[in-house]
Amino acid sequence: MEAAAELALSLRAAANDRLARYEPLVLVAAPLLALLVARVVHAAATAVADRGIVPIAIDTVKLLPGVSSYIAAEKKKVVEKMQSGGNSTKNNRRAELPTIGLAEQVIKDLETLKANDVEWQGKCSGTVYIAGSESEGHFELINKAYSMFSHTNPLHQDVFKSVAQMEAEVVAMTAALLGSKEKSSGGQICGNMTSGGTESILLAVKTSRDYMQSKKGITKPEMIIAESAHSAYDKAAQYFNIKVRRVPVNKEFLADVKGFKRCINGNTIMMVGSAPGFPHGLIDPIEELGELASRYDICLHVDLCLGGFVLPFARKLGYPIRPFDFSVKGVTSISSDVHKYGLAPKGTSIVLYRNHEIRKHQFVAVTEWTGGLYVSPTMAGSRPGGLIAGAWAAMMSLGLNGYLDNTSRIMDVSKKIQRGIEEIPELFVIGKPDMTVVAFGSDVVDIFEVNDIMSSKGWHLNALQRPNSLHICVTLQHTAIYGEFLKDLQDSVNTVKANPGPISGGMAPIYGAAGKMPDRGTVRELLVEFMDSSC
Repeated sequence: MEAAAELALSLRAAANDRLARYEPLVLVAAPLLALLVARVVHAAATAVADRGIVPIAIDTVKLLPGVSSYIAAEKKKVVEKMQSGGNSTKNNRRAELPTIGLAEQVIKDLETLKANDVEWQGKCSGTVYIAGSESEGHFELINKAYSMFSHTNPLHQDVFKSVAQMEAEVVAMTAALLGSKEKSSGGQICGNMTSGGTESILLAVKTSRDYMQSKKGITKPEMIIAESAHSAYDKAAQYFNIKVRRVPVNKEFLADVKGFKRCINGNTIMMVGSAPGFPHGLIDPIEELGELASRYDICLHVDLCLGGFVLPFARKLGYPIRPFDFSVKGVTSISSDVHKYGLAPKGTSIVLYRNHEIRKHQFVAVTEWTGGLYVSPTMAGSRPGGLIAGAWAAMMSLGLNGYLDNTSRIMDVSKKIQRGIEEIPELFVIGKPDMTVVAFGSDVVDIFEVNDIMSSKGWHLNALQRPNSLHICVTLQHTAIYGEFLKDLQDSVNTVKANPGPISGGMAPIYGAAGKMPDRGTVRELLVEFMDSSC
């Protein structure tokens, strides 16, 4: 012990002797400077890990004299090209109230404005899911239901009890389709109506964040998504300050479970699986993701915005549908749009949770407002009761038999379109479509040039990237004219193959260039500039 004490004293004396050569200020500043350098190095390493070296290098080059102004000028040209004449319409917009009200004349003005819309019947990917025209059949029914309750607001439940009841029933009926009656669901499935898939997703992400903070104390939340997951998750991440870990899809274009597992850490609050994903119409391996979520005690949200009112019925019809709902252990929330294949009015979606403990973190309660005690279930305070009535009317009027019949028709046409595309030698179908979205690309022709030709024939398809491709989301509007679609697609491929190169006014050069640009920041700025100039 004495030897050790003597050694310690000797080392102390030697250290003091060596440090005595330096000014006290240097001794204080040195560790602070070392700490600062360490923080800078750590920040730089984190930035490289998050963004990559190339984007950082590009941002540095942009700082050079003349580079920034050149990029700004080029961006302006691209934005003007993307607008394609939209400025003329913007310049004709009203900016003030009419001095004298138009009274009934306003209906004629509405008809004039409506006449400027493109002919959408049957030629849009997704967009309008109800068959026929808006003045007959199911359209007429939900429009009448909306008008009956257009003055109502579920915020005032004590006044509009009918709307509150209809919302509860729409949520319960949707939950029953998605596993609430299964024993494995736990028997507590609950939820709310929202304005659309994006709000449902925003609420599910916000709720998962707050639930995991309460449960695990996570203050720097991260979520794991496949690169095929809807862009609404990026929106949620920006709104709620959540870090996104984006995982490339596997060779089947599905969420890579092993890749997800590698991203899980102490800050992970949730994972996302799609059933199906918007780009390619493929169902992610929800069971495997559920096992991961259960093992690591994190949330799993299933995006059924497209599939919620197709997959339950397709399964009943005998299609080989992999498990996707609350019957899967580990699934904590689901989003499902009623305004798509549920055939409800636009602006109706459902967010569901496995139990009330989770859902409570969705609500906002305010106790210190001079206006009184306040609590709200969703992002909006006031909500249109007419939309709730329209959704209720749609579900009740169709019933199980109606949805089964509709699903049979659109699934049948989707398979015919898939086979038709596979018979076009220059095209290939991406993955093995599980539902009503068929994505296709080409190694022979420029698929975006094909899209431009299809657009000139009146079709409105969705342009995709990674890989460059298009998709059609099949609806009841397509059941009568799918043959015309396949013929026009074959003709468009033939035209591009015989005469490659962009057509006048086409968007192919922009789509193609955007997909190849390594500087995703500039692409993002282009999109923001376009949006800012369009609204």
